[in-house]
Amino acid sequence: MIETKNITKKFGKLKALDQVSVTFSKGECVALLGPNGSGKTTLIKSLLGMVVPDSGEIFFNQKPIKQQWAYREKIGYMPQIGRYPDNMTIAHVINMMKDIRRGSRSVLDEELINSFGLDKILQKKMRGLSGGTTQKVSACLAFLFSPDVLILDEPTAGLDPVSSEKLKQKILDEKEKGKLVLITSHVLSELDDLITEVFYMQEGQVLFHKKLTALIEDTGELKLSKAITSFINNHHSLTVV
Repeated sequence: MIETKNITKKFGKLKALDQVSVTFSKGECVALLGPNGSGKTTLIKSLLGMVVPDSGEIFFNQKPIKQQWAYREKIGYMPQIGRYPDNMTIAHVINMMKDIRRGSRSVLDEELINSFGLDKILQKKMRGLSGGTTQKVSACLAFLFSPDVLILDEPTAGLDPVSSEKLKQKILDEKEKGKLVLITSHVLSELDDLITEVFYMQEGQVLFHKKLTALIEDTGELKLSKAITSFINNHHSLTVV
């Protein structure tokens, strides 16, 4: 569904992406992981067309995305920190997005709006919302147009435990429908029950991309955090040898 071939991106002397090649398939829920500065954000922005790689190609449904924009209508993006006009209400923000995306999808998915209880506070202005409620608005917008691909950046950050579980169940439901879900998170325990694949970056390069089942089998660790730590430690020891 999404494929990158040898994409490289430099910002001055910093090589944020270094010959990154990867394929993400529909029906998978992929954890995009790596330390700060590893290139995850640049990769996400490249997939969204917000950053143009210096070299290499990106394909969406086997078609190159360069100088193409229509493919983005099939992607729902939830940023880590959503920024909205302070004087607009929740209803204004949602309706504005519906107007912008008018005609792109006939069926709207408003399940999270009701599940999060936003339908009861639609007239509240964005400037008066807590960080967690703003995060809920971002989640609702990501799912609203029933996209084929969901890119979720730290989706549960700031959410209360009940809302976090509701969002995780929604992610699972969408994956079961055959959609591709890409998630970044620093709280690996949040991902244990969600993901099917792990894509790990380091210094702009792909360290590994494995099925979660294969990672667990290779390391003998059931928890994602321990499995990744074990794999990286073994990888570095083998490299040194």
